[in-house]
Amino acid sequence: MTNREVELLAVGGGPANLALAVAIEELGVDGLAENSLVIERGHTVEWQRGLLLPWTKSQVAFAKDLVTLRNPRSKFTFLNYLHTVGRLDDFINMGSFTPYRSEISGYLSWVAESLRKVKFELDRECTSIAPVRDSDGTLTGWLTKLADGSTISSRYLTVGAGRDPYVPPVLAGLPADRLIHSTQYRYRMAEVAKDRPHRVAVVGAAQSAAEMFRALQTDLPNSDVNWVMRSIGLRAYDTNKFTNELYYPSFIDKVFDARPEGREQILREMHLTNYSGVETDLLQDLYTGMYLDKLGGVDRRRLVTMTDITGAREEGDEVVLELTDRRSDEVTELRLDYVFLGTGFVREMPAMVRDLSAAIGLDQISVTRQYRLELNEPSDAACYLQGVNEATHGIADSLLSVLGNRAGVIAGDLLARRAGQTNGVHRAGTEEFAAMPISADGALHS
Repeated sequence: MTNREVELLAVGGGPANLALAVAIEELGVDGLAENSLVIERGHTVEWQRGLLLPWTKSQVAFAKDLVTLRNPRSKFTFLNYLHTVGRLDDFINMGSFTPYRSEISGYLSWVAESLRKVKFELDRECTSIAPVRDSDGTLTGWLTKLADGSTISSRYLTVGAGRDPYVPPVLAGLPADRLIHSTQYRYRMAEVAKDRPHRVAVVGAAQSAAEMFRALQTDLPNSDVNWVMRSIGLRAYDTNKFTNELYYPSFIDKVFDARPEGREQILREMHLTNYSGVETDLLQDLYTGMYLDKLGGVDRRRLVTMTDITGAREEGDEVVLELTDRRSDEVTELRLDYVFLGTGFVREMPAMVRDLSAAIGLDQISVTRQYRLELNEPSDAACYLQGVNEATHGIADSLLSVLGNRAGVIAGDLLARRAGQTNGVHRAGTEEFAAMPISADGALHS
């Protein structure tokens, strides 16, 4: 078993840690970038790899990339990526603020390859993270174990590996080969015979379920598809200009500083703008497709609304779902070959973070405004959590909208801790850094 030592280890090679890597590269001080490492368990850098389908689009404007809102002059902007690969004219001519998902994925891969100081490694799966203490019991850093048996020691740690997929408890007992979560769709479909008349159900009423329902039309063209949802029907995302202001990086302070009752209302109402809807163009596409099916006398796709799944079992070669109509309380059975889950992610902290918290001895998991895990003990070490702080920082925390500014805040907090500044200085210092102008070569200007 081998062990490496770095100053900063970033677990997860997605947008969150890539944005932080860019911010650290642009700092250019004291060798932090040269002693930082990002690890990614995948063989490639991809965005939303399970649903990385040719026609899927981002719901976020291209300028909300890894860096533009923090430093529009950076060489790591999405527009510079398009210019570098010779596609800027084509993108402008499309006249759309929202790129295709494959374009975002290509951009992220390009950023990873363009890093010159921060190291980025693929095929590095993290299996556990443990606190490291000295002989006096003081927490001094972190020991990250990888699937190949090697370990990485670090003083600073940032976890940006995303949340765990959610499988409804009523379905959890079904065989894994019968369940396909949206995070697995693209890969699991390669194992499914496309020419057979499969009987399938899609569960959920938001974007990921809608994308799978649409994709199944071509991926399993001879199949019978039931889209099961508890809601009365499908609804579009609320994307009006006033709602979008709630996703400004500056709105994070309003969420974080709100009293508990106010924050609860903010989260409840913002939840409806992101997690309970479908993108408008996709809704139109789905409706048109189903209209044409009816026009042609085809009945292979249907919506099953206001329905609870109240039971599930395997019976022979079938999966049997017990469906209860919320209007009449009538119970029916649906016999299937596969169940596709557009059910999102577990709301609690990822298992990796919960295990680390338990190993530290924390009663609860909480973070500062700077996304730093509250250790409740003196320590020079620090752990930052990215993309899982909706409860304190707002719904945008799991989205692309705040990536660049959040990276700036974390980088600023890291610098403050390295310089030995007190906690009272951290907040002002990091906020100033997030808005601080940076030259084209990455140097900071005060």
